[in-house]
Amino acid sequence: MGQETSAQEAKVKKTKTRRRNRTLAAIARANQKMSVRMAAVILSSSTLISALLGIYRDRLLNSMYLDTYKVGIDAYTVAFTIPDFMYLILVSGALSVTFIPVFNQRMAKNNRESAWQMTTSLMNFLALITMVASVLIMIFAPVLVKYVVGPGLSESGQELAISMMRVIAINPFLFAVATVITSVQQAVGRFVFNALAPTMYNVGIIIGALWFTNGISIFGHQIFSGGIMGVALGVVLGAVLQLIVSSLGLIGLGFDYRFNIYWRNQGFKKILTLLPARSADQGLDYVSSIIDTNLASRMADGTIRAYQQATTLYNMPVNLIGVSISTAAFPQLTEKIGKGDKESFVKEFQSTFKTIVWFALPVAVMMFFCRGYIVSIIDRGGNGTIANLLGVLCIAIFLRSIFHIMSRSFYAFQDTRTPLWVSFFTLIATVALEFWLVLMMHVGAIGIAWAQVFWALAEVVCLIVLMLRRVPNLFHGDMWRQTAKTVIASFLMGCVTYLLVSTINLRFENQNMLMVLIPLCFIGFISVLVYLGLSRLLRIEEAEPIITKINSILSGSFMVKKSESHD
Repeated sequence: MGQETSAQEAKVKKTKTRRRNRTLAAIARANQKMSVRMAAVILSSSTLISALLGIYRDRLLNSMYLDTYKVGIDAYTVAFTIPDFMYLILVSGALSVTFIPVFNQRMAKNNRESAWQMTTSLMNFLALITMVASVLIMIFAPVLVKYVVGPGLSESGQELAISMMRVIAINPFLFAVATVITSVQQAVGRFVFNALAPTMYNVGIIIGALWFTNGISIFGHQIFSGGIMGVALGVVLGAVLQLIVSSLGLIGLGFDYRFNIYWRNQGFKKILTLLPARSADQGLDYVSSIIDTNLASRMADGTIRAYQQATTLYNMPVNLIGVSISTAAFPQLTEKIGKGDKESFVKEFQSTFKTIVWFALPVAVMMFFCRGYIVSIIDRGGNGTIANLLGVLCIAIFLRSIFHIMSRSFYAFQDTRTPLWVSFFTLIATVALEFWLVLMMHVGAIGIAWAQVFWALAEVVCLIVLMLRRVPNLFHGDMWRQTAKTVIASFLMGCVTYLLVSTINLRFENQNMLMVLIPLCFIGFISVLVYLGLSRLLRIEEAEPIITKINSILSGSFMVKKSESHD
């Protein structure tokens, strides 16, 4: 009897071991290195999924609070500002653009031990710094809300924002560790789990909105009464889920974590010298957001949420196109510069730049004409304030998408100071314009949006001029001709989009999501077909791979049907 039991236990153990090995093998296969194009597809796809989840999240929250509890939804929006600011200024994009070039240098010289020491040092260092920042946010939340980000909120709104900010304050710490992990994966060309992780953040918030707002009970005892604070708990859950998923991407990479900071590691020292400039640059971007929130809090209830929703919608295509494509190309750009091959750097940059322009410009045009449909998806019945703000911010979609590849061209040279100074001086002019438009001209939230467009334009122009001094042949005649063709195709497509929107003339009042999505998808489908046709007619090279792929899919489908008919 004992022998049979032992045999069964051994069999169960063997089965579990086999399953675990298969799981690890599957994860290792997912972590395989991929091409820039494939990486861009993975990142863009995950960004799209995350964006769709974000749309559902926003529609859910807006339906629950925007019309019935404007003070609460404004307080929720305000609660994010300082924790997000601390994460952005200490970690975020600052880490990836400073870490990857230095990490790749170590790997190129086959100095893996130094690379992993640098990684574990950075992870522990940032975890320590962000933990301190999280504690300080919890302590000083009342001061931050009442005097920095929400001075115009009512007393009840401020108290609610303080409580939620203290809950969300743990996020910088969780995000810091996750960002180091995903930066390692980006550096070695692994993007699957790096791409999946951000989607989990929205999943956590959705769980909070659907379930935590109704209260939390354990064994029949209620430990949390619910309400909008449940959404804040969902935010923390999302950050935890993001960290767990990103950690799966380390499997098979040989990462040797140590609970230590190797202060003498030269790579770690190098990153610490590069990090402040990029962190300050990243921080300047969010200083603008804090100022925007401060000004919006002085307007009517719901204005903070309206502006935040408009910026969220405008950032979706920027992240989907500008950030995703630039992030996928960045390791290649740093590798070319690391080898001293400027000619290959120029080719890689030009290919990425033209691709971003070809995608971003028509998307900005379509979003401008379809903004009523888009806004009605996240807020049933539509919202005139959000639609007007989005209409202005659509201009910045194209500019911000270009900004990401331009800034990364400097980071590839391990130059984080130039983009910092450009952001600093252009931000000063932008804030001055913002205060003049809002406080003196009294144009309302629309003045904030126009100031953001000015800032995006100023930054892109300055970065292009300065990069041309460093790499004079970065732009040439053929590149400008291709860009001009894209502008023509986008303009003509925009005329078609406008005619379709005017013809359908949908009334958004009391329309459910499906009734809005059907005409929106129809308009988008026709507009995309027109754009692809114009791109083929104008011989825009960026369109050829997509058109070829579509033709192969359609021809393959036709051949299958023909074969079935023959059988």
